[in-house]
Amino acid sequence: MKLKICYTSRVAHATHHTPAPSKVPPGHVPVHVGEATEQPQRFTVRAEMLNRPIFVGLLERTAQELGFQQTGALRILCTVSLFQRLLLALSSGGDGGAVAAEIFSGEVQAN
Repeated sequence: MKLKICYTSRVAHATHHTPAPSKVPPGHVPVHVGEATEQPQRFTVRAEMLNRPIFVGLLERTAQELGFQQTGALRILCTVSLFQRLLLALSSGGDGGAVAAEIFSGEVQAN
């Protein structure tokens, strides 16, 4: 399965900027990714990806921390670099398990 990844906002240290598209392609959803201390970066992912267990977990974790009152694009609390690695793993046909373990490892240790 091919995964289309669009980077549409600037990360503070990035040297390349792609302007935000005016329209999201059919079947895709914009998500803003970044930890609370990071400048969020906008990604466009296939809507079907949101049903994968790793995305469900990320969205549930974000809802616990931010609540459900957020408006606009979906927000995912995850470092941009880990999210990029997750998308790469998923687009390569993997399940993202290794990246998921890294994303959620702090929560397991904290509990």
